[in-house]
Amino acid sequence: MAIVAGVDFGTLSVRVTLVDSKKGPIGTGSASYALHRRRDDPNYATQSHAEQMAALAAATKDALKATGVNGSEVDAIALDTTGSSVIPVSEGLEPLDEYYLWCDHRAFAEAEEITRKAHELGFEGIAWCGGVYSHEWGFAKLLHWLRHNPEKRARFVTALEHCDMVAATLSGVTEVSALKRSACAMGHKWMWNPKWGGLPPEEFLAAVDPLLAGVRAKMGGEYLTSDKIAGHLSEKWAAELGLRAGIPIPVGAFDAHWDAIGANIREGDVVNVVGTSTCIIAIAPKSELIPGVCGVVPGSVHPHYTGIEAGLSAVGDIFDAIARRAKTTVAALSEGLDAWKAGQTGLLRLSWDNGDRTVLVNPELGGVTLGWNLVHTAQDELFAAIEGTAFHTRIILERMAEHGVRIDRIINAGGIPQKNEILNRVYANVLNKPVLVPAGIPTSLGSGIFALLAAGTYKTIEEAQDAVCLPFRTVEPDAKAAAVYEQLYPLYRDVYFALGKRDAAPAALGNVLPELRKIAAGVQKAG
Repeated sequence: MAIVAGVDFGTLSVRVTLVDSKKGPIGTGSASYALHRRRDDPNYATQSHAEQMAALAAATKDALKATGVNGSEVDAIALDTTGSSVIPVSEGLEPLDEYYLWCDHRAFAEAEEITRKAHELGFEGIAWCGGVYSHEWGFAKLLHWLRHNPEKRARFVTALEHCDMVAATLSGVTEVSALKRSACAMGHKWMWNPKWGGLPPEEFLAAVDPLLAGVRAKMGGEYLTSDKIAGHLSEKWAAELGLRAGIPIPVGAFDAHWDAIGANIREGDVVNVVGTSTCIIAIAPKSELIPGVCGVVPGSVHPHYTGIEAGLSAVGDIFDAIARRAKTTVAALSEGLDAWKAGQTGLLRLSWDNGDRTVLVNPELGGVTLGWNLVHTAQDELFAAIEGTAFHTRIILERMAEHGVRIDRIINAGGIPQKNEILNRVYANVLNKPVLVPAGIPTSLGSGIFALLAAGTYKTIEEAQDAVCLPFRTVEPDAKAAAVYEQLYPLYRDVYFALGKRDAAPAALGNVLPELRKIAAGVQKAG
């Protein structure tokens, strides 16, 4: 038997779960930290590394206290984080600034320049991230920092992803050459791939902006999957956390990817990590280009598979916005929605309120709702929004399947499926497949699984998953509702591709509104 610590750094707090190799999760602790925003710049979002590390220490001690476990009994600690959350550092890996958090959107101009130059020079890496480099990703954020901090450039030594910075701090690494970098983080956000020799070539980066000249050489260290060790807990941080010095720390990764591991993902599964946005995670034995999918990286989710990441830019955020405009909460607005029938609202709502991440990869889009009449309510819009996110998910899954990704099971993980059964039911009906929901929250359990591997307790991820993952409950599709959604889905697809692409051929959309009314009337008549 072994006990390990799994750590999940979220946007506003860190969660530490102690995992028993036989019993699974036995207790948690959490601590919050500030998200720094500016009223005069809505794109600004940063966090302090020091504040995050202090929160980690507090949360770890809380988890030990809650479980009664002595820190000397913990055999490994593993961590996942948000991403791309980027920090520039000086000698000794000392922060030069706060993290550009994943939701910091200041680098939109830099992302456009990277995208344009990649297409102009024919750099194939752009095709592997959906054809558009995001303002949320590493090189865009680093270039923005270099442009806006000329007084600090001379001290710049390298930049790190959050998961790599925390692992280096905990293990006392102070030299770039000793860094262990996450293949997950670097592959999905920095266009790293063994296929073209690692990071984008020097000539490409320098062509984007001379400020990036030489940066490739500064991004040193080993690029590794998470079955490898990043370091061992230093005496200093062992004292801070209340753990034993010298325990192993595996190479970290992104939260949604390890959420999928914690949700018991296997080949043939798709895990929808549904929260404020949705990350859609799958694994496949081969690396195949999937047009419009923003991340296909070997070893990023599971070390022995290619990790595939797609997603929706907003889900829970959309539900919250609808409730906020109605001056209520999502929970209050959801009361009674279990009686709503598929398609009864006559509304068709596209989930573009924060742009389209997959498959159009277009940040310029906005939310669209078709079919309004004078008696529609906020509840109608919320139900239509749930349907719309399910339709968008179906478009993504179909694109993945068209390019060889096997999809046998759908797993709804993340926070929302645990508290919104209406969403699970709608997804099962729209996808016309059973939806599996973990019987509990798997957040930070993926970290625990990689910690168990690092401790040597289990030899494979699958062995660890069999031992500690939560059981599933199954939400079966309803044949009658699924049949209605088979009528609605082609209308959604028509609107999605006709309105979502600037160069789309003129589409005959004149039938959409009449068909929406016809379907809604049929549902009401059928009772």
